[in-house]
Amino acid sequence: MNFPKTLKELKKAGYQHQTIQDELRKNLLAKLESNTNPFEGIHGFENTVIPALEHAIISGHHINLLGLRGQAKTKIARLMIELLDDYIPYIQDSPIYDDPFQPISNYGKKLLQEHGDDTPIQWLAKEDRYYEKLATPDVSIADLIGDIDPIKAAQLKLSYSDEQVIHYGMIPRANRCIFVINELPDLQAKIQVALFNILQEGDIQIRGFKLRLPLDIQFVFTANPEDYTNRGSIVTPLKDRIGSQILTHYPKTREIAKRITQQEAQVVDGVKKAVSVPDIAFDLLEQISFEARESEYVDAKSGISARLSISALENLYSTAFRRMTVAKETETSVRLLDFMGIVPAITGKIELVYEGESEGADQVAEHLIESAAKSIFLSKFPAIKKLEKAGDFNPYAEITDWFGNQNISLLHIQTDQEYQSALDSIAPLDALINKFIPKLPKEESYFWKEVILWSLVSYKKLNKEQVDGGLEISDLLGTYLKHF
Repeated sequence: MNFPKTLKELKKAGYQHQTIQDELRKNLLAKLESNTNPFEGIHGFENTVIPALEHAIISGHHINLLGLRGQAKTKIARLMIELLDDYIPYIQDSPIYDDPFQPISNYGKKLLQEHGDDTPIQWLAKEDRYYEKLATPDVSIADLIGDIDPIKAAQLKLSYSDEQVIHYGMIPRANRCIFVINELPDLQAKIQVALFNILQEGDIQIRGFKLRLPLDIQFVFTANPEDYTNRGSIVTPLKDRIGSQILTHYPKTREIAKRITQQEAQVVDGVKKAVSVPDIAFDLLEQISFEARESEYVDAKSGISARLSISALENLYSTAFRRMTVAKETETSVRLLDFMGIVPAITGKIELVYEGESEGADQVAEHLIESAAKSIFLSKFPAIKKLEKAGDFNPYAEITDWFGNQNISLLHIQTDQEYQSALDSIAPLDALINKFIPKLPKEESYFWKEVILWSLVSYKKLNKEQVDGGLEISDLLGTYLKHF
C-alpha cells in the first residue's frame, strides 16, 4: 500500500480527521454489524462485561475495569487495539503524533505553517498506539505528564515557560492512542489529581506553567477492589471523570474456566503430544480454584487468579512428562498423584488467613486438591455415608473390604504398567465404575479409580499415607491398630 507522504496527498486521498473515541466507536459498530467478535479470546464475559464495555466505547467514555486479580482486565484493554484503524497519519517527527489537520503541539503547528500542503506525513501502526503503565508509589508527575528540560532551554535560549523546552511524559506522547494505567488506586493522590483536567479539558501543568494541549487519548484504568479499600483509593474527582466503571468477575462454570486455562497455558508441543490429560483431570484442575474461593483457609477478598489454573496445568504436564522420562517411556497419561506436582503453583497464588497460615501453605494446597477430588467424585457417584444403618446398600463395601488385609502403593516414579497393575488388582473398582460411569474409556478409568480411593480416604473409609516416593493406601482400622 502506498501511503500519502504529504498533507496535499493526504487531502487528495480523502482522509478525514476523527478522534480516537470516534475511531473506536466506528470500528466496534462495524464488527457488531458483521457479527465479528470484537474481543476474541475472552470467555465468560459475553453477557456481562463485554456488553458493558461496548456500551462505554459507543458512549466515548474513559473506562475503569474493577475486579479481583486474574480477571482478564489487562487482556481486555490490550484487545482494544483491534478496534483501531490499521494506520493513522501524523506530522513527521511529531513527539505527540500531531494530526495533520489539527496539530496541537508547538512543533506541529510551526511545521504546518512553514510547509503548508507540503508538510511531510508519517504513518503510525495500531500496534504502536498502545501505552501501558503500572501505577506504583514511585511514579512521578514528570513520568506521566512531563518536565522542563533546562539543557534544551539553555541551548535554544528560551524561557522555561516556552512549550519548546518541555520534555513530554508518557501521557502526552500517547496522544491519539490508548493509554492504560494498571492498579490505579496505587497511584499517589497528587498524581491522580494531575489527571483531572487531562480527562476533561485537555490541560496539563508542568512546574506551574499551564499549557493548553487538548490531548486525544482513550484512557483505560484497572483497579483491584482489595487495593481500593486497603492500600489506596481512587480520589473522588478523578472517579467522577471516568465515564464507565465496569465490574469483572471469575468464570461462573468449570467449562468456561477450562476454555480459558487451555487457551492461556504455555505447554511445549513435545510435552503436549507425549502426555494425555483425561477430561476429568481438566475438571479437577479447575475445581481447585472453585474450592479455594470457598475455603476457610484462603482470603477470598484477595481473589484466586485464573493464573492459578494456568500455572497448575503447565506444572501438571511437566510432572507427568518428567515421570515418563525417568521411567524411560515415550508416552503417558496424567494421574491424580501427579497433582502433587502442582502444589508450588497453588501456594504462590493464594493469600491465607490466620487458620491457613497455621496449617501451612503446602497443607492447604493439598487440602484443596483433596476437596476438589471429592467434589468431582460426587458428580458421578453416590455420597459416602459416615455411618451405615443395618440393611443400607453400601456400593463401596467391597472396595473397603478388599483393603482388609492388603494395601497398594502408588509411586511418583512408576511405569504405566506398574501403576495400572496396582489399580487393576482392586477388582471392585471396575465393578463400581461400570455401574455408575458405563462406557468409560479404559485409559480414563485409572484416573477415576484414584479419585474413588482418595474420596474414600476423605470420608475416613480408607487411609492414605505418604511413603518414600509416593502414597500407600490401606485399611483405616489396620493402620490405626498398627500404631498401638
